[in-house]
Amino acid sequence: MYLEILRIRKIDWRAIFPVIGLMIISLLVISSATNDPYRIGEEVFMTPCVKVQLQWYAIGWLAYFLFASFDYKRIRNLSFAVYLVMVVCLVGLFFTTPIQGVRRWYRIPGVMGFQPSEMAKLVVIVQLSFLLEKYKSIAHRFWPTVLCCVISFIPFALVLKQPDLGSALILLPQTLVMLYYGSANRWIIRTLTTIACLVLSISSLMLLGVLSHEKLRPFATTILKSYQYERLNPQSYHQDAAQTAIGLGGVVGSGWQKSEFTLRHFLPYGHTDSVFPAFVEEFGLLGGILVLVLFFLLIYRCFQVSAIAKEDFGRLLSAGITTYLAVHILMNIGMMCGILPITGVPLILVSYGGTSLLFTMVALGILQSVYAERLM
Repeated sequence: MYLEILRIRKIDWRAIFPVIGLMIISLLVISSATNDPYRIGEEVFMTPCVKVQLQWYAIGWLAYFLFASFDYKRIRNLSFAVYLVMVVCLVGLFFTTPIQGVRRWYRIPGVMGFQPSEMAKLVVIVQLSFLLEKYKSIAHRFWPTVLCCVISFIPFALVLKQPDLGSALILLPQTLVMLYYGSANRWIIRTLTTIACLVLSISSLMLLGVLSHEKLRPFATTILKSYQYERLNPQSYHQDAAQTAIGLGGVVGSGWQKSEFTLRHFLPYGHTDSVFPAFVEEFGLLGGILVLVLFFLLIYRCFQVSAIAKEDFGRLLSAGITTYLAVHILMNIGMMCGILPITGVPLILVSYGGTSLLFTMVALGILQSVYAERLM
C-alpha cells in the first residue's frame, strides 16, 4: 500500500490539467448538442447525457489513479491472457443482436454498452510491447516482425467485420510506430508505411476535390463496398454539415447554447463524433484553438514519458499509447475539417461515450505509472 501511495505522489500532475480542461469542454458541448431544440433560449446544463457522462468521468478517474498506482511491469505477464480475452470478446459480438445494424456493443444491464474495439486498441499496444521487448535482439529479423503484424491483424480484421472502419484504422498507425520504436524489420515497416501513405493521400485528394470521386468509383468498388466508398464523397451531408458548423462559429462563436445549427440538430452526432464542430460553432476560432492547445499539452506530456522511460517495455508502452491518443485526435479533427473520410472515430476525452473514455483514462493512468517508475 505504501508503494502505491508513493507512486501516486510521483506522477506528473501537470498532465492532469489538460485532461480536466477537455472534460469541461466535453460537458459544455454535450449539454448543448443534446438539449431540446424546442427550448432554445433556456440554458439547461444537466441533460440526461451530461449526467451519464459525469458518471463515466467518475469511473474514468478511479481507473486513472488505480493504474497510475499500479506497477506497469506487472502487465507484462498478463498481456497474452488479456489479449485472448479481447479476441474472445470481439468474436462473441457476432453472436449478439445487432444494434443499429452493426455488432459493436455488448448491452450490460444498468450501464451503457461495452465496446470491445476500444479495449482492443490498448490491448494490442500491451501485447506488442511485450513481444518487441522479448525479441529485442532479433526484432530486426523477418519472422518476429510478421508475428507482431499478425497480433495486430487479428483484431483489425474482427473489428473491420463488425463493421467499424474507424476503430480498425487506429490499429494501423500505432502498430507501425511501435514496430519502428522496437527496431523491427525495416523492409516491412517501409512497405506498410508506403501503402498507408498512398491510401491516405488518395483519400485526402478525393475529399479535397483534386481527384474525381465518380471517375474512381469503378476501380475502388472492386475493393470496397459501395457504402464504404461513399465515405470518400466530398459532398456527403455529414462533412458539409461539420464544415458549415465550423464556418458559422466565426472568430468568437455564437455563444454557449446559442447555436442555431447544432442546437436544432442539423449537425449529425453533435455530441459524439462531431463534438469539435459543435464546440467551434458556439465558441468560434478561439475555442477551437483552445481545444488544440489542450490536446497539444496532453500529447507533449505523453511524449516526454516515452522519452524518459527507464526500460524497453515502458518505452514501447508509452510510445504506443501516445500514438493511440494522437491518432484519435488527428483523425477526428481531420474528418470534421474535410481532409479525411468520416469513419466514426471519437474525439478522446470530449466525445460522449463510456468505453472510449474509460480506456483512454486507463491508458493515461498506465503512462503515469511509467513516469512515476523512474523516480521510485
